[in-house]
Amino acid sequence: MDLSPVLHHVRRLGTYKRLLEELRDPTLRALQAPRALRIPLTAALHADLNRPILLLVARSDRLLTFKEELLYWDVQIPLHILPDPGPLYYEWTPWPGTVRRERAATLAALTQGMGPGAPADAAPPRPPLVLATARGAMTRTISRQQFLAASRYLKPGAMIRFAKLIELLVDIGYAHQNLVTEPGEFSRRGGILDLWPPLEPRPVRIEFFGDQIETLRSFDPSTQRTLEALPWIRLAPAREGLPRLITPEWWESIPLAGVEEGLRQEHLELLLPPANPDSAGPLDFLPEDGLVLLEDRAAFEQAVEEIETTAISMRKESESEQGLNSDFPLPYLPWSAWLDLLESRPAIDLGRFAAEPIPDDLDLAQHFTPGPRFGGQIQPILAYLEARRQEHESCLVLSRQAPRLAELWSEEAETHTSLQEQATEGLMPGGVAFIQGALSEGWILQAPDGFSLHLLTDAELFGWSRPRPRRRSLPRPTAPEEAFADLSPGDFVVHTDYGIGRFAGLVQKQLDGIPREFLLIEYAEGDQLFVPIHQADRISRYVGADGGAPSLSRLGTSDWERAKEKTRQAVEEVARDLLELYARRQAVSGHAFSPDTPWQRELEASFIHQETEDQFQALAEIKRDMERPLPMDRLICGDVGYGKTEVSLRAAFKAVMDGKQVAMLVPTTVLAQQHFHTFRRRLAAFPVEVEMLSRFRSPREANEIIERLRAGEIDIIIGTHRLLQSDVDFKDLGLLIIDEEQRFGVTHKEFLKQLRTEVDVLTLTATPIPRTLYMALTGARDISTISTPPEDRLPVITHVGPYDPKLVRAAVMRELDRGGQVFFVHNRVQTINTMRCRLERLIPEAQIAVAHGQMPEQELSAVMEAFSEGEIDVLVSTSIIESGLDIPSANTLIVDRADQFGLAQLYQLRGRVGRAAIQGYAYFFRPARSRITDEALQRLDIIAEHSQLGAGYAIAMRDLEMRGAGEILGTRQHGYIASVGFHLYTRLLASAVARIRRSMGKDHALQLASMPIETPPAMIDLPLPSAIPESYIPSRELRLQLYRRLASLDSLEAIRALNQELEDRFGPPPEEIENLLYQLEIKTLARGAGVERISAEGGQILIEIPEERDIGRLERLSGTLRRSKRGLWLPAQGRSWKEDLRSVLRLLKDSD
Repeated sequence: MDLSPVLHHVRRLGTYKRLLEELRDPTLRALQAPRALRIPLTAALHADLNRPILLLVARSDRLLTFKEELLYWDVQIPLHILPDPGPLYYEWTPWPGTVRRERAATLAALTQGMGPGAPADAAPPRPPLVLATARGAMTRTISRQQFLAASRYLKPGAMIRFAKLIELLVDIGYAHQNLVTEPGEFSRRGGILDLWPPLEPRPVRIEFFGDQIETLRSFDPSTQRTLEALPWIRLAPAREGLPRLITPEWWESIPLAGVEEGLRQEHLELLLPPANPDSAGPLDFLPEDGLVLLEDRAAFEQAVEEIETTAISMRKESESEQGLNSDFPLPYLPWSAWLDLLESRPAIDLGRFAAEPIPDDLDLAQHFTPGPRFGGQIQPILAYLEARRQEHESCLVLSRQAPRLAELWSEEAETHTSLQEQATEGLMPGGVAFIQGALSEGWILQAPDGFSLHLLTDAELFGWSRPRPRRRSLPRPTAPEEAFADLSPGDFVVHTDYGIGRFAGLVQKQLDGIPREFLLIEYAEGDQLFVPIHQADRISRYVGADGGAPSLSRLGTSDWERAKEKTRQAVEEVARDLLELYARRQAVSGHAFSPDTPWQRELEASFIHQETEDQFQALAEIKRDMERPLPMDRLICGDVGYGKTEVSLRAAFKAVMDGKQVAMLVPTTVLAQQHFHTFRRRLAAFPVEVEMLSRFRSPREANEIIERLRAGEIDIIIGTHRLLQSDVDFKDLGLLIIDEEQRFGVTHKEFLKQLRTEVDVLTLTATPIPRTLYMALTGARDISTISTPPEDRLPVITHVGPYDPKLVRAAVMRELDRGGQVFFVHNRVQTINTMRCRLERLIPEAQIAVAHGQMPEQELSAVMEAFSEGEIDVLVSTSIIESGLDIPSANTLIVDRADQFGLAQLYQLRGRVGRAAIQGYAYFFRPARSRITDEALQRLDIIAEHSQLGAGYAIAMRDLEMRGAGEILGTRQHGYIASVGFHLYTRLLASAVARIRRSMGKDHALQLASMPIETPPAMIDLPLPSAIPESYIPSRELRLQLYRRLASLDSLEAIRALNQELEDRFGPPPEEIENLLYQLEIKTLARGAGVERISAEGGQILIEIPEERDIGRLERLSGTLRRSKRGLWLPAQGRSWKEDLRSVLRLLKDSD
């Protein structure tokens, strides 16, 4: 969406031209611009003045609006953000990593092209435009001189000692990692250095020849493969708190006594005040020709004063209770200092009610007026557009409903109207153009020459005003599921052939005089197993059913085989039950829904967020199922807040478009109310009747809804288990949506099981399914996974510790400071009002209310409604908010007595916050250590450790994965899972599903897609030194990860690709790795040739094949090969035997 042509008509105004002249040498202090004009005006001024601009807004919500919409008015604008630090002043908690990185990148942008050694082309083609909130701009930082002194430009051919460069990186805030995936990180391997400077769009790989830089190349952080050569890079500081500026004695000046020495690096920004007591903050970085714009000076001043008031109060507490030195410098600029700064440089107030009047000939507001409001009434909108056309006035309709509006306008105007990507057609006199997109507000431009332009947005048309997030330019790295690289000595593992053992580490051993590397596994009675690294795919981390430690297997006994056989028999039953239900569904004729209607496409185009690829894929699978003449039974599995509701809404709308009714079953009344409002809001522009049936409805209302449902007057009904009672009948039910089926009782589940063979059923769950189980169930249950986080989602910052009233107050005040709301979970109804009273005394500034399941229905409904409308600051509730609740403005969660919740509950609760492009915070408070169990403490440690996006796959496999597996399989298999481990269990299940599915396909002539049958891998043991040397990859975790990848390669193409990747990332592979890759190649060829084992004996290679097997064309190699009862023997002398072995395996495959 490109609105830049509209700015042409703004620039034609004589008022704007005179304004531009005034601003070139400004004495002007105010513009009095209407609110809707401030964003396009900022874009125009930045382009026309060609000067750096610092735009100051009061709070984060306005910063996000400016960030989204400026790029619509100027798609090439060099936009940078200076976000809030996160914690309040004197809260003494570290800044989030995302904040550190973004602030460092902004400071780098403001100094790009400066400093010694800057290349001639280092200056950016356009000066930066920086957006900052009040708190983001008033936070002190390092000085510009310190920042420039810490920066350095690097280019090919430059001489710099490798060790010196590593030292420099640490000094200027870069963090050492095994892999570089985020800005501000570096990694070294031999003569290769990977790093990610703040302003670079991608990380950079530097190859050295001695102390000379040989090449600079960018690389893809998700694949780690190089992309293109670079002429130079700028090594700018990765954070504001630089280790090189901090002296040890300063740590004594702040209350961080409880922070371990190794964790202090996270807190460096807290020492910026003593390191830079005279710093004026980020404003120091604005070049001399830079311009300061205040969106609304009065609002900005009020925000600064409120922040300062809170800071003064917290400082007093910190001095009296935490021992903060009274001479500790202020970490922010007070308003008095701001006044001096704003007087000393060009600073202009865009606010409509600026203190200083503006001359009439410079007042842009005289040309702009607000647009009319239509409240979603389509006919008045069309009539307005027709009237404007008759008057030869121009109309630009910018809406998420643009496709539908364009279609309706085409019918009204009897002319074809297509969607526009750029605002051109609608700028002609009498022109009407439709662009799909979102702006917060529109306006009407009346130019003195008679030109009139009406910019109408969803705010005027429907009352919506939330902008659509823009798509990232880079893919987000996905989190590994199995985390094999995190395997540590002492962890329990399962070997497919030998059973459960304890991983003891990587060890080097000589075998027949040849050095090799092995994974050492310890078993019962002190037995040890040395597993060749190319067989690492036969090992998986042990995950049991109950979290307890397993019994170690005994080598040399049949115990392990017996355990596997019992589990095989158990999974046969599970697989047969699943497949019989699948077969019954295929034997029943269902309703085949019609292809998408134009309205379906319009609904989907109106979504205010950018869909993820997983959402698109899940929806495509659902529609394919619905359009088949068989009942659908599909499970949608997605992490909390990943967009399952939107997918189900689109499926519901598709059913309604075919004249069918839809029922959505949810576990709680609060969630039913939220879904009811969501569906009504999203479908408001369509003739779809949505209702809710739960205890929030009075008996009279419920009876009326049931009658209308029976008569077919309600299209979509959303309700709790009340929907399953016998008095609820449908006229023509076509789709049932079940949200979190595992939350319903056994009786309800039996009823739902029956429905699965009658109507289309869509089940939603936030219980993550591991990929191994997902693959095992392929063909037995239709499953779609949504594992990609929505655009602009940030990981929730998680704190676990003893209850601390000061921290509670700080957390709430920080959230209120940015205009947000807070969930406070206290899971005891008897004392919840007492907790509310404590919080009202602790935070008198906040509006606090209580919500729990024992409240009268109407009272609970009113409280939840008020909270969702933003009328309540803090909601003190029980765990009724756990499931699915989505309040975008609530981004701080505080849980009292978090030790009393299960791990899955804690994860679901944390999913209530951080659901928008705003940093979320979660505080899990526990009692003192003496009053908490070890198990509870372990749960809290896990939830704190796994705060990354998509952590549902990594959090407590023994909790989330096992609960998900049991529910999805419809049976409790915990005993068998405990005996063989989760990963082996799922492999056995996959085998059973495939085997029974083949037999059912023959017996019942079912149209079942074929499934690949897992062929046992060949065992390879060749006399070759094979390992990943520490000198090549020093990191043990990275070597383990690569061993796992190597062992799981299943094609020659994949082996060649990994070889190229290794050379690209780490340099030319040494002989040991080449041998390792060769053995993997032989393993792949052996599997294709039907060979079970290849080993070395007495200077010969033994290729084990059945005695009766015909070796066909291999007879011509009789001079080289010798055959015996055990197989084929190949001499291992000389250099040619390796190629001979390849040839033999290829010929064996061809002779089959």
